[in-house]
Amino acid sequence: MAGKFVFKKFADIDILDPFFDSLKKDYPGNDNSTGFSEWFKAKADRTALVFEDEEGIAAFIALKKEDEEIKLLNNNLEKACRIKVSTIKISERHRGQRYGEGAIGLMLWYWQKSKINEIYVTVFEKHKGLITELEKFGFFNVGKNLNGENVYIKDRRDINYNNPYCSFPFIKSGFDFSGYILINANYHDNMFAYSDLKNKTNLDLKVGNSVRNGLSKIYIGKAPNIDYKIGEPVLIYRIDENNNPGKKYRSCITSYAVVTGIMQPKRNGKIIIPFDELIEQIGNKSVFDEIELKKKYNDYYNVTVIELLYYGYFGAGHNVNLDWLERNGYWTRMSNQYPTSVHLTEEQFKSILMEGDVDVSNVIIN
Repeated sequence: MAGKFVFKKFADIDILDPFFDSLKKDYPGNDNSTGFSEWFKAKADRTALVFEDEEGIAAFIALKKEDEEIKLLNNNLEKACRIKVSTIKISERHRGQRYGEGAIGLMLWYWQKSKINEIYVTVFEKHKGLITELEKFGFFNVGKNLNGENVYIKDRRDINYNNPYCSFPFIKSGFDFSGYILINANYHDNMFAYSDLKNKTNLDLKVGNSVRNGLSKIYIGKAPNIDYKIGEPVLIYRIDENNNPGKKYRSCITSYAVVTGIMQPKRNGKIIIPFDELIEQIGNKSVFDEIELKKKYNDYYNVTVIELLYYGYFGAGHNVNLDWLERNGYWTRMSNQYPTSVHLTEEQFKSILMEGDVDVSNVIIN
């Protein structure tokens, strides 16, 4: 289905869309909360992240900054500045397509940019799928509010680094090394946000297109050896496929990710993982269809599969090109070393992020 996440004012969103029926039912209004319809109409000037396809609204995320006490049934959380996810909903027709994962990624990037310590969301117990996704991304339950909803919080002062999903979108300092993932332009632009425009918003809307199928990405390569580790941050390098003199200015690093899984289904022509088993493990995380995957599987002497979690992007006009990498000693085209075998130190990784106008202190934290 076509579509992407965009910001829209409540006033420009059709509250009569059947998408909102369940929210109206869940929040009819009582002594502890305003009814959804009344709340929605009262917030006409507020903006939300909305995903629409040819059938109508498919996802809705409303966020706001607040400085209030959170009242719980057993105790209260003291007044503090927080990001509140006042509404998050994904349509039934998109369940299983990882739109929820993409939606959570967008709201956590928004939270990260705010530099506010806590983000929280309230959710009824019956919404098992959403709760599973929230817990997967490091939210923890602090109790029930007066409306009977579970309150889930994530705190940048208490990040769980046990796995890259829990710690998203923060990277723990002290990693051994980083590296490059090289992706041809036509595939790259389906997986990661990319633009050579100079304008930039607080949340680049091109990103809303690249996360519509989730933050988990599958890279298929033909490197002879795997030189990555799970939990390792990597830089996403977009290969310009036009063979022209300006290539070193067009090929560039656009994004960064963290390795979450590694497989080598074929090595030196020997099948290690049968194709049918590989397809089952990849699921819907690849930009390649089954025919393309089969061709690569058959044609490549070595097949390397790396699962990545899309952690961040440089944004329009801030991508780091090959010329800069060469001039600073982070890339040598004349070397015999396979590009995916390049090891960058943490300081080199930080330097590249800074060149991409990324606030490193707001990404790599303890």
